[in-house]
Amino acid sequence: MNGEGWQLSNPVMGIAMVGLTFLLFYVVGYISNRRSASAQELYVGKSNVGPITNGLAMASTYMSLATFLGITALILNLQAPFILLWIQLILAIPLITIIYGTSLRRMGAFSPTHFIRNRYGVKASIIAALFMILVSIMYALGQMIGIAVTFETLLGIPYMTGLIVGGLIIVGYVTIGGMAGATNNAAIQMVIMALMFIVPLAAIMKAVGGSGWYFPPLLYADMVPAMLEAVPTFFDYQFSPKWYFAIIPALTIGALGLPHLAMRVYTASSLKSARSAMVWFAFILGLVFSATYAMGFVGVFATATQGLDVSAADADKLTIILNLVYNPEWVTALVIAGAISAGLSTLSGNLLAIGALLSQDIVSTLKPNISQKTSLRLGYISIFIGGVISIFLAIEPPAFLVVSILWAFGLAGVTNAPLIIVGVWWKEANKYGAMAAAVVGGAIYIIVSPFVFPNIVLTGHAVTDGMGISGALLAVPISFALLIVVSYITNRIPSLDRRLTKKEDSELIEQIHGWKDVQPYRYNSTFGAAITVVISVAVAIWALMPWGM
Repeated sequence: MNGEGWQLSNPVMGIAMVGLTFLLFYVVGYISNRRSASAQELYVGKSNVGPITNGLAMASTYMSLATFLGITALILNLQAPFILLWIQLILAIPLITIIYGTSLRRMGAFSPTHFIRNRYGVKASIIAALFMILVSIMYALGQMIGIAVTFETLLGIPYMTGLIVGGLIIVGYVTIGGMAGATNNAAIQMVIMALMFIVPLAAIMKAVGGSGWYFPPLLYADMVPAMLEAVPTFFDYQFSPKWYFAIIPALTIGALGLPHLAMRVYTASSLKSARSAMVWFAFILGLVFSATYAMGFVGVFATATQGLDVSAADADKLTIILNLVYNPEWVTALVIAGAISAGLSTLSGNLLAIGALLSQDIVSTLKPNISQKTSLRLGYISIFIGGVISIFLAIEPPAFLVVSILWAFGLAGVTNAPLIIVGVWWKEANKYGAMAAAVVGGAIYIIVSPFVFPNIVLTGHAVTDGMGISGALLAVPISFALLIVVSYITNRIPSLDRRLTKKEDSELIEQIHGWKDVQPYRYNSTFGAAITVVISVAVAIWALMPWGM
């Protein structure tokens, strides 16, 4: 079974499936958003989304097309232990809800950068917004690559043509739909994704001899003895212990700073609804993430025992290739429609975040008297421009489409998450600490990634450095330490006192935590801040030591 030139022999069937799903999504998007009269309605969908719909939308936005394609490629080529990564990733939405989602919603902020503006001031919020635009563009880049790869397989067209055609169609869909359309569509897309991923996987498992085919997310375990005989090292730890620790700042803390995830918390109709949505999110995400690992497992099993040949260039197509080999073409057409649904959902969140960041967090901050109509129009324009930029960046893609997505997680963890977490829970955090943390931490993270300065790396392992895992272990603790230390010092410089808003900050923190009075002792622990700094510095020093890879 040759691994080159994989595509549908009858593309008409695939086009019909994809066309029907696009038609459905456009109709739902238009109906959902036809009454959006304000920027807030565009970005948070009137904040009246129910828990099941919102939970499905959260999961759909989070999973992305990388779930279908990129992750399975890493499991195939690197036998990467993505079960451990899933554990970190699934923690994100519950932690957002627990750590700051409730507080920000009580405050009335419908984006993390909105909180940063109120907490630290205009300059800090613009710095954070600029970094978050980069995060969202890099995240969207991975989706655009996946869309291009999927259209390439669907139509047998060159990558570049698939990128432009597929990319523009999707950008148009997001621009028309807004957050209400994106949320309703994302719930539908989640159902499509789950069915079009798990059901065909069951048929593939049955075809390769798995007796647990009827529940792929867990019962691929019956194939483990045969896998260990064919690939004895499959379940071995592939990396040093430091690598596994590093996924905490890279992915868990990183996900806490992703704007398009946090925005989903604010679309809920109430705090109770947001918490209920979290349960649905964790359930469906765990189900499909487990199936993703099973798909990668079956891919390795098929290449080791069934004679399947998948070239390195086609690794991102593994899910589609397995369906082409073991399932009828009409099933593969459905899988392609599901993959495009995954890309649509996450790209919607990314582009809406870009629109909110540009129009609400930068332009409206600099020009507060801008009209609602102009702000809304600017939001639509920003969404479209963000999509076009993502298309251009995808012209020269990284080796694995998931690399740019996971790198974006780390940058969010460096530049956004510390400002929000510390800002919500420590009164002494101020604008000087916030700006120092975001600028210095963000610069360090970018410098040690292989994308800008290929010779400045921490591990020398291309995928580890490219995913931002090594950079996050260094830069995230530096950001936390800088935020605390710089804030503590500048709060005690008399000449800066009149430039700080200590009283207002204290009142804001008490308010967002639900207190009606203000007490100096609340959220003001110097000891806790000192412990955080000591741990952060220790971790940063550890990150600079040899990784043993």
